[in-house]
Amino acid sequence: MASQVEASVSNSGVGLLPMVGRSGVVPYIAAWSGEQALPPRVIADQFGIAFADETLMDRDHRGALWTRTPSRPGHGRPEFAKVHPLRQRRAMRQLLCQVCTRPADRTEQGVLWLLRDHREDWPDWPENMANTYPPVCLPCARASVRLCPALRRGYVAVRAHSVVCGVYGLLHRAGRPFPIAVEEVTVAYDDPAIR
Repeated sequence: MASQVEASVSNSGVGLLPMVGRSGVVPYIAAWSGEQALPPRVIADQFGIAFADETLMDRDHRGALWTRTPSRPGHGRPEFAKVHPLRQRRAMRQLLCQVCTRPADRTEQGVLWLLRDHREDWPDWPENMANTYPPVCLPCARASVRLCPALRRGYVAVRAHSVVCGVYGLLHRAGRPFPIAVEEVTVAYDDPAIR
């Protein structure tokens, strides 16, 4: 799930007590090694792609087909570089902190997001960009910039008025006998390619 932002940018200070578990700080949206599942077979249907044994739970309310992943947080090792699709989707839809699931920090300027800093290579960044990482609460933002390796390379705290606008995933093209995944893309909900 992606959110489009219209933002005001600021680098903010940091420092708080993070949530700690057996493996240290593990964000709510992080995948765990014990959450692996065999991928269902992707087939073509009259609208786009589908799972051969698709259920009502496989699509969101806008028709996007979601990866099937069991939800078993705490089973196995945390896989910090991977995001659990259902937990990410819940946090985005409800604007929950991606680390602790409390409501994300919100002021009259917008909801708080931590983004990788791309100001040098992207004109007008972050205006109208798509972002796939849910927002954060202020305490977890402070802990995240200290503990997250990706954010240590450079981050920006953004207050944004967000709109859930689409999804990020694998685009498929027709193939025989089954559709072929061709590239990872962000697709807007109003784009016919969403299915």
